[in-house]
Amino acid sequence: MTVRPPGNFGKSDPMKSGLAVLEYELMAERASALGRHGQAVEKAIAALVAGESKALDTEKHERLLDAAAEAVWGFFVHRETCGLHNGEDVIREYGIPGKVLARLGAKPRHVDPDKDEL
Repeated sequence: MTVRPPGNFGKSDPMKSGLAVLEYELMAERASALGRHGQAVEKAIAALVAGESKALDTEKHERLLDAAAEAVWGFFVHRETCGLHNGEDVIREYGIPGKVLARLGAKPRHVDPDKDEL
């Protein structure tokens, strides 16, 4: 009796295998970048909560609110490009306040042209 190896053990198309490797690397980078965006959201929300507990003046509070909205907006945009369209679970998981959600995509109110940071 002769045994013939399955067809998938034969020569593979280098274009397909190279493309699969590239797709895997791209997916890994997207996941890593999404994780970094999530950490930025956590940090911005934590800074906002800490600032509110210290009863900061209005301008500093607005800056923290704008920074949190910018981080959340970037995270949502990145999730959309990865095909993740439902944001309700993210809002719940990260504890994103409604006042941050209300500012998504809006230009920060307090921008000092002499300063580069929020």
